[in-house]
Amino acid sequence: MFSRRLCLCGLMFLFILSTSRAEDGESLKPKIFQCHDAVVSETFDQQIPGKAIPVKGRWTVSHGAMQGAELESDRHAAVLNYQKPNRDSAVKFRFKLSDTSGGFHFSLNHQTGHLFRVVVDSDGVSIKLDKDKKDPESKAVLLANANQEIAKNQWHTMLIEMKDDRVVTQVSQGVVLEARHSKLAVAKPNYRFVARGSALFIDDLFVFEK
Repeated sequence: MFSRRLCLCGLMFLFILSTSRAEDGESLKPKIFQCHDAVVSETFDQQIPGKAIPVKGRWTVSHGAMQGAELESDRHAAVLNYQKPNRDSAVKFRFKLSDTSGGFHFSLNHQTGHLFRVVVDSDGVSIKLDKDKKDPESKAVLLANANQEIAKNQWHTMLIEMKDDRVVTQVSQGVVLEARHSKLAVAKPNYRFVARGSALFIDDLFVFEK
């Protein structure tokens, strides 16, 4: 009888876990993009996929998720490029911040430098246009901001839609940000995850295109 109850409890736990994960993702409805068949689907079950290129820091796969952490020797945030050229697309993934994490950036470049980023840190969530390092007069521009702290040690889902000169970012904790800038309407060589501290966990990465 005890073993039967234990089995039933285990099944109920797995059901609750899978249901909460589904609800977490399903709460985000696309606003400017049609998210149908994914052109990228990464679940990080065994190893870092070939298109995910670590640039800085330590990136590993453990317990079915990708983990990024800074290395003191780098003197730089941990950076991982997912090599998928894009222009208009939507990206959806789950993330978790540990107690020692300083937050992360989801960053997009143009062909010759930094373009914009979605920032998750102690101040909340923001969308920022990067400064042009080749122009000494250029400055970063805050396009949108939500002063809502993102809880650590629990999974969240983020959906980022990019279409023409628009970006819409949603986080399952209730954040919705919308931004527009003429510089955003360009081709982009890849997607980048930039992790501060240790550790950032990423799972269930999906990319949608037209």
